[in-house]
Amino acid sequence: MAVYVPFFWLSLIDDEDDSKWYDIVNTNLHGMYLVSKAVLRHIPDNSGGRIINISSGAGLGISLTGIQAYASAKAAQIGLTRQLAHELGPWGITVNNIAPGFVRSNPATERQWESYGEAGQRALVDRIALKRLGTPEDIAYGVLFFASESANWITGQVLSIDGGK
Repeated sequence: MAVYVPFFWLSLIDDEDDSKWYDIVNTNLHGMYLVSKAVLRHIPDNSGGRIINISSGAGLGISLTGIQAYASAKAAQIGLTRQLAHELGPWGITVNNIAPGFVRSNPATERQWESYGEAGQRALVDRIALKRLGTPEDIAYGVLFFASESANWITGQVLSIDGGK
């Protein structure tokens, strides 16, 4: 059976700088792994605890930036969250994940937003059910929920905070 792969797809992967790929994956996936490991050292035995990871809507679908490494690392974060939830559950530790939609929260997202131009910005917002971009506070409310006692029987979950896209 022959598999047709469009040439443009191969060129996007082929053009990717390997060192950039590793940097993005190391920062987003390996960094989460190391932080989770460090947190565990500070949770007393059988006292329970919370690990709340921040991935991205790109980990559930595609990256708006088209960066394969970013989307891949964010999807892997979600997988690691689920695995850690299973492994740490016996000690009362919940592990969950927030997957934000587009939030203008740092210089990179500001550059991305500006690159869309007025028509692209309007199109992005129009695809969101609530017809607005998210804010850092919107994401913080999800973190507060996962950290609360109200979420003490929720683990291994991904909460999309994306305005309903």
